[in-house]
This record gives sequence, C-alpha cells and structure tokens, in this order.
Amino acid sequence: MKKLVTSILSLALAAGLLGAAAYAAEEEHDLKEATEHAVANAHFPILKPKNIDWSFAGPFGHYDKGQLQRGLKVYTEVCSACHSMKLVPFRTLEDLGYSDGQVKTFAANYEVQDGPNGEGEMFTRKAVASDHFPSPFPNDEAAAAANNGAAPPDMSLLAKARGVERGFPLFIWDIFTQYQEGGPDYIHSLLTGYHEPPEGVAVPEGTHFNPYFNASMSLAMAKPLSDDQVTYDDGAPQTVDQYAQDVSAFLMWAAEPHLEERKRTGFMVLVFLVIFSGLLYLTKKSVYANKEH
Repeated sequence: MKKLVTSILSLALAAGLLGAAAYAAEEEHDLKEATEHAVANAHFPILKPKNIDWSFAGPFGHYDKGQLQRGLKVYTEVCSACHSMKLVPFRTLEDLGYSDGQVKTFAANYEVQDGPNGEGEMFTRKAVASDHFPSPFPNDEAAAAANNGAAPPDMSLLAKARGVERGFPLFIWDIFTQYQEGGPDYIHSLLTGYHEPPEGVAVPEGTHFNPYFNASMSLAMAKPLSDDQVTYDDGAPQTVDQYAQDVSAFLMWAAEPHLEERKRTGFMVLVFLVIFSGLLYLTKKSVYANKEH
C-alpha cells in the first residue's frame, strides 16, 4: 500500500510539474507574439497594467496610513537615490500620521541649497519641515548623465501623470465605478513586470525588457526592487509585490493628498443635488396642482 501511495504521489507531482512547464511555455509564447505585434505597430505597452484592489478606490475610498508610511520608507531607501519629489513639502508628512517632531527629524536627514547669504553666495543647510524633498542631482543634465542618458522623472505627480488608455468599453464603465487608479496600477505593474526578453527578441543595449512600459518594450531603469530589500516594522510582507503596492499608494497620495476630502465633498454635493431635485419636483407639483394644462 505504501508503494502504491508513493507511486500515485510521484505521478501527481510529475503531472503538476509538466502542467506548470506547459503553462509557462504557453505564457512565454503569448508574450513573444504580443511583443512582436507591439513592436510592429509601435503600440505600447505590450501588456495592460494589472488592476489592484486599492484602499483609495471608489467613491468612498481612503488612504491606508500604514501603507503610506511603508511606501515612504520604500521611496526613501530605494527610489530617492534617482527620483526627486520637488513638489512635496516635508510638512505634509503629518497627514501620514507622523508628529511634528518626527517630521522635523525626518527633514533634517536631508540637505537643501539656500541663499544667497550676506556675501552673495549660495550655501547648503539641513532641511526643515517647510522645505520640499530635494533632488538627488543638481540638474537634469547631471541626472541624465548618471542614468544612461535618461533623466529619471520627478515623482511628485507621477501617479496622476502616468497611465494607460483602457479603451472601449472599459472607459465607459470607469465613469460609473469612479476608476482613477490608472497611475498606481501602471506603476505597480511596471515595478513588478521586469522579465527576460522572449526568445528571439532583442532589446537595445543598456535597457531592460518590461512588457508594461508604456513607451517601448524596454527602459533604461534596471529592476529597482528585490525581496527583503526594505525592512518593515509592522510585519508586512517584504516582497517585491508588497513594496510596489506600497510605493505606488504613496505616490498616489503625493500626487493627490486631498483625495479623501475631495471624495467626501463630492458625495455631499451629490446628496444635496438629489434632495434639491426632489424639492424642485414637489414644488412644481404643488404650484401647478390646481392649474389647468
């Protein structure tokens, strides 16, 4: 009986491995076909971004402050080496749940240029809460020279500036579902979508294949994230997927810090319009109830 059970388990395992191999081969073939079609028609991205279940999605969405704090950590320890956030002041980090003292301590880790002083010269000093996140490079030319000729984009508005057209009929459905997460979906897919080029597909030297990139089949930025790269203090998974979700949510907050207030205001306006429309209808009926038509 033991031998029979062992044989059955071995056959099941072999079948599972063969099935996984066949699925991977089919997926690789589909990716190759999609890549060749995209290149031939100069239409990117090769693959559409994956839809993530964000806490801030929908008409009643809200930011998860724990996730935003983790996203800030990922940005600080990974992304800030190349990407700036010049439109985001340190003081807004209080919205993430940090105290005034914590914000001041965090800002003091950075140096910013100030001046001119009494002698007409510029100087550097420790940042304060009213300062903005500084750029890691003195100018765009220096940023491009340090990154294979491609200056890393500023991340202040990246989550609102990036996205992929969803096409018909999705864009109609999006009107009713209040879909506005195209930027975070795109950033997450890009960060997790690095892949070896399909067989027979060559990418330009110094670039890295990514089927989710919306401008080409490859980009100059190498894969920035790896498992256990950033240490979380709250027990969240330290995986590439989790890092990508957290930093994407953080960038959405950076681009639209008043999202929750906007959604609350929008909901109250809709409620007011519904009540106002009802009152107008009742008024009209009352005024014209005894009049001949």
